[in-house]
Amino acid sequence: MSFVVNTRKNVLPHRSLLAMCVCAALPVSSAFAAPQSEDTVLVEASADNAQAEESQDYSVKTTTTGTKLLLVPRDIPQSVSVISQQRMQDQELNTIGEVLDNTTGVSASRIDSHRTNFFARGFFISNFAYEDMPTFLDNRWNFGDTAGDTAIFEKIEVVRGAAGLMSGTGNPSAYVNMVRKHADSKEFKGSVSATYGSWDKQRYVMDLQAPLTESGDVRGRVIAGYQDNDSWLERNHYRKKFVYGVVDADITDSTTLSLGYDYQENEEDSPTWGGFPSLFSDGSRTDFRRGFNTAADWAYSNGDSSKVFANLTQRFGDGWEMKVNAMHAETNFDGKLMYIDGYPDKTTGLYDASQFQGAWGGWNRGERKQDSVDAFVRGGYDLLGRQHEVMFGGSYSRQRNNYDNSYPVNDNYGLMDVGSIYDYNGNLADPRWSEWALYQRDVIRQKAVYAATRLSLADPLHLILGARYTEWSAKYNLERKPDEIRNTKFDDVTPYAGLIYDINDTWSAYTSYTSIFQPSGQRDANSEFLDPTTGKSYEAGIKGDWDNTRLTASLSVFRTEQDKVAVSTGQAIPGSGGQTAYKSVDGTVSKGVEFELNGALTDNWQLTFGASRYIADDENGDAVNPAQPRTTAKLFTRYQLPMLPELAVGGGVRWQNKTWNLIDNGPNGVSRVSQNGYAVVDLFTRYQVTKDFAVQANLNNVFDKEYYDYLDTYGVYGAPRNFSVTANYSF
Repeated sequence: MSFVVNTRKNVLPHRSLLAMCVCAALPVSSAFAAPQSEDTVLVEASADNAQAEESQDYSVKTTTTGTKLLLVPRDIPQSVSVISQQRMQDQELNTIGEVLDNTTGVSASRIDSHRTNFFARGFFISNFAYEDMPTFLDNRWNFGDTAGDTAIFEKIEVVRGAAGLMSGTGNPSAYVNMVRKHADSKEFKGSVSATYGSWDKQRYVMDLQAPLTESGDVRGRVIAGYQDNDSWLERNHYRKKFVYGVVDADITDSTTLSLGYDYQENEEDSPTWGGFPSLFSDGSRTDFRRGFNTAADWAYSNGDSSKVFANLTQRFGDGWEMKVNAMHAETNFDGKLMYIDGYPDKTTGLYDASQFQGAWGGWNRGERKQDSVDAFVRGGYDLLGRQHEVMFGGSYSRQRNNYDNSYPVNDNYGLMDVGSIYDYNGNLADPRWSEWALYQRDVIRQKAVYAATRLSLADPLHLILGARYTEWSAKYNLERKPDEIRNTKFDDVTPYAGLIYDINDTWSAYTSYTSIFQPSGQRDANSEFLDPTTGKSYEAGIKGDWDNTRLTASLSVFRTEQDKVAVSTGQAIPGSGGQTAYKSVDGTVSKGVEFELNGALTDNWQLTFGASRYIADDENGDAVNPAQPRTTAKLFTRYQLPMLPELAVGGGVRWQNKTWNLIDNGPNGVSRVSQNGYAVVDLFTRYQVTKDFAVQANLNNVFDKEYYDYLDTYGVYGAPRNFSVTANYSF
């Protein structure tokens, strides 16, 4: 008996019919010419040509995300989106944040020029992993996780909903896993690219790989890049540089070892901390220009991150294998920032200093160190005359976080006068700062054991059962009180169950269940961690698969029930310097539906289209996170012209419905601010000048739509129309 990965190899004539149906349903694509016949392509295309076509697909063949079992997407009983390297290249998605912004069911909340939080199904996404090594995120601090450059990743996997089997803890929003590129080539090859774009953007990337031994059993790869640009915000400038190196060695015929390192450094001048005031003192809405920057000239935000990792794979007989992954990561930030708080007078633009309105400063430094190890075994076994698969393992991680703080010192409790907001240009004196003091220190440990099995109950019916036991502990001080130490520990068993029924060679139906366990990073009025969020998550749907997974589709409905959800009290923690206190709320329910079509409609036409609709309310029927859009739709497509195969054209659109927020302490009591629904349209083209040289152009926000990326007591605009042109040479 051998362990065989299930793949879908059906090539159906319905694929062409499906392409025509999509043409009719999507007017934006109606100008695309019909492809040549499917039969002709299959007869004339060689194996090498087919492999080249599939390497340019938006879909991927298999993934381990969700269960750690190697499965095709159709066999995973959850909503999964995998963003391929080709799609990232076509859309010019250069950061993890840009990928998430274009992922089905995910919405962005850009709280200032350098920080973006992401949400799915109404909840904050706190689970980010690097080849399934999770990192615990606290959204109050900016370690720049979503600013990581995608040049070093082969693909990014997003499991929507709860993913307790993979991460142990986490919100029932999404699990984001970054899969790194490796040294796969036994011959020297590489590529270099140069980009120029709006706001004097310059970007350069080099990717080289080569054998390090004559046999090619040891291979190396180096990826390095540099980017420098202004932005649509006045006085705002950004720089980053990154380098990634990996060595992959076939130690024996059955043993592979990978050792790697990556480093990224970011620098931003005059970054905003928050944004412009959303309301005047009379309660009316403001209307500032998109380029208006509330930062002081002396403000900056710098950060760096480094990761050292090792992956060992040992293959045994009958398809069994063991994987051991280890990672040490260090991330630092240093931000000297200023935000303007309050509501200016509509006529004069002045703030009321007697109400402590004006400019406040904060100088924060943070350090995060993480050590993680994960080991598991997977393979196949026979039981009752049928073949099944199993996976079991354990993990340990320790994350140490340290945050220091300094604040302006003057005769008015640190409040600075900015004068009229109409005349403000960042020319504000750098204040005297207090001595550095420890703000927060914590050590978070997670220990876990887990297992899952995929049972073949009948030829068309499979059952996945799994569970994870997690012990989570934290040692921390009360904020601004380094000598007051607290210890907390929680443990939980997270079950996982999924049933998949193959309706026919194309379609499957599934249902799944998992519980939720999320220790909160939020604190109550006593500056102590809230109890973990707990609950249940249900999902059901159908999935389709065509042409050996080159095209996939999914439609799902979901329901998540939660208790002890962290909700803002609107009040500050005493002695914390303004940090918000939270409370636990029971009875939160999120329910909705999602759809995604992704991959090759024809050999010339790639498309991804996703739509999501959900409702999230608490026990009182009040909306949870109403600033996040309840309905979204995202489309991107690429078409290679049959009459001119060197030319590819395409584009996309992102649409969301109306969002709103309630400001409890507005100028007239409770104020409601809203953002109408809007669509952002992008265009793309690439011309293959020679076999090795290509030029690509991207035009984003074609119609220069003006919209808010964040709207509360302050507002943050989304990016106006912008372009980039990239030249790429491969060898």
